[in-house]
Amino acid sequence: MKPRVGVIGVGAMGMPVARRLLERGYAVRVRDIRPEAEAEARAMGATVSASPAALARECDVVISLVVDEADTEAIVFGADGLAETLAPDAVYVMSSTVSPGYAESIGERLAARGLAVIDAPVSGGPARAADGSLAMMIAGVPQALERAAGVLADVASQRFVVGSVPGDGAKAKIVNNLLAGVNLAAAGEAMALAMKLGLDARLVFDIVCASSGASWIFADRMPRVLAGDYAPRAAAKILTKDLTIAAATAAGAGVSSPLAAAARDVFAAMVADGHGEADDAAVIRYCVARAGPVSPRAG
Repeated sequence: MKPRVGVIGVGAMGMPVARRLLERGYAVRVRDIRPEAEAEARAMGATVSASPAALARECDVVISLVVDEADTEAIVFGADGLAETLAPDAVYVMSSTVSPGYAESIGERLAARGLAVIDAPVSGGPARAADGSLAMMIAGVPQALERAAGVLADVASQRFVVGSVPGDGAKAKIVNNLLAGVNLAAAGEAMALAMKLGLDARLVFDIVCASSGASWIFADRMPRVLAGDYAPRAAAKILTKDLTIAAATAAGAGVSSPLAAAARDVFAAMVADGHGEADDAAVIRYCVARAGPVSPRAG
């Protein structure tokens, strides 16, 4: 019999995760602060719970995909938080990107209550969440990993167990996010240069994807730019938050990270200019606009 699963935070990532689990035959409960998101999940076949505590009371595995540490704190330890009702033999899977220190804190505080937590941030975006092909960086005690194994396998086809202590997953995720953010900021700079030089943007995209400058995030985001599609799959403000965590963690570890800091500053400037809710691919548009008028030959 499949475990009962709860998903807290049915946004850009949580909604396709919930849909994927429903398609795989799980009984799924959801909770979100937005009534419209809960209504959409209900229409898919999920049961809506009135609070994180109400959800956790009825679930064997609870996955959270909320924005940041403040949201995580609220759903775990706030009023009607899941820590109040999560059963000792249930598992909480924290899949938001948070700082390693905060992930460690969550693990310690829940362990003090006899509750199991898996630190398991994910990468890959909504499309890969929908088909279960996310990459997941996992840290948790073996007993918890065993209890949640089937659910994690259906959510993420690429699972990397990086440690047994919450916080290790967060460490792995911010290393990835540092590279993603730097690559994307560099893509904006490169495309601004290409446009100023009068090159056709679509042709440059094809050239880069076939050459040494290629990166996964460039290949994923640039088609959105070419289509003028900036509907948020991953909002710019989220990557700004992630790069801020990465730069701070590097500083705390005594590692110089000027590229992470530079990328963070580019995204922070974009957010300050009013584009925080746009897809993070909009950083390319932002860099091109900041460069000034382009050659009329540029496409």
